[in-house]
Amino acid sequence: MHVAFVHRRGFGQFAALASHLAVAGNEVTLVTETVDQKIPSVRVVRHRAEPGPRAHPQMARHLGVPDHHVRIGHRVAETFDAMARLGQVPDIVLGHIGWGSMMFIKDVLPRVPTLGYCEFFYRAEGADIGFAPDNQPDSETRKRLRLRNIAQLLSLEAMDGGISPTNWQRSLYPADVRERIAVCHEGVDTRRFRPDPAASLKLPDGRVLKAGDPPIVTFVARDLEPYRGFPQALEAAAKVVRRHPDALFVFVGGDGVSYGAPPPGGGSWKDHLLESLDVPRERLIFPGVVPHSVLRQLFQISAAHLYLTYPFVLSWSVLEAMACGALVIGSDTAPVQEVIRSGRNGLLIPFFDTDALAESILAVLARPDDFRELRIAARRTVEQRFRLDDCIARQSTLIGSIVDQVALSTKEAQLA
Repeated sequence: MHVAFVHRRGFGQFAALASHLAVAGNEVTLVTETVDQKIPSVRVVRHRAEPGPRAHPQMARHLGVPDHHVRIGHRVAETFDAMARLGQVPDIVLGHIGWGSMMFIKDVLPRVPTLGYCEFFYRAEGADIGFAPDNQPDSETRKRLRLRNIAQLLSLEAMDGGISPTNWQRSLYPADVRERIAVCHEGVDTRRFRPDPAASLKLPDGRVLKAGDPPIVTFVARDLEPYRGFPQALEAAAKVVRRHPDALFVFVGGDGVSYGAPPPGGGSWKDHLLESLDVPRERLIFPGVVPHSVLRQLFQISAAHLYLTYPFVLSWSVLEAMACGALVIGSDTAPVQEVIRSGRNGLLIPFFDTDALAESILAVLARPDDFRELRIAARRTVEQRFRLDDCIARQSTLIGSIVDQVALSTKEAQLA
């Protein structure tokens, strides 16, 4: 079988599945703008990158993003058209629908099954927008969000099926398309991400960190910003250190802004917040973005792992932390509630309540043995629901069923 993946930023969510399919002897192709990694036996076909959203004087307000998505869709369609002329027609195309990449696949490959990766459908209510009390959407924001979903809706209308990583993310999509979206996470490698009592981490300054010596509280995000609760985590850290001066907080993440807005006056949220917080800087470590292997070591030595998020895409990091047996203290927001039951496999606190967050951290640091069963249950949750081999098996089954379904429909149409 020839499986083609489509993603703007390399393999992304498809890396493990693409590798598995290639090892199993399938022909695998990635159509992309940029390459994030190399996978043996997988062919990469790059299409020309389109410049970001731009508004023309004659363009109606808010049409810059939809125009950008259409241009990306044209680039991907041109790529598949060229592949088809060379006899490289895939048996199925699986791609991310968020940027327009999948909009025109059925127009150039009308008989090829398509499966869309449905990560996040934008809404003015019930998700990230309007979650912060001081950031309620006005009518212009609502219009912009509605238009931002154009590419997804057009893609889904033409597709044979969809896939979402969690039930909550699937629930954001309109009911008339939701029934065609299966739920299956990309999976976590529980053989690699596992508890290790002997784990340690050497810092650039020569210090070696081990579990409990000193007690280490971890926080991981792509960027240190409000969407992932960095301001609340940092404020809670300041409160904890006043009462537990031995605690060490490690904040992993970049200084940019992946989601939302930059701080007033620009710069990084980290620098902006540290200016107003009274906290001993020697108790805070900011290593920036670190390799995956370092993340694993951090999770393994963590006394408590903080995972706060707006109602938004669930991060891989929280599942990897749970797989390592970390005690996760998370926000009681919908994406986290789907994975963590407070008092059973982790702890949940209100997103904006930094006092509650600090008290939870202090309780875990004071009585670590009381939370041993929660750590074991966290690992069990990932093994039962997100184990990589199981997720890949479900994804492979879905691919096969879509291919068979389309083949049967085509045969029936020919006989009719």
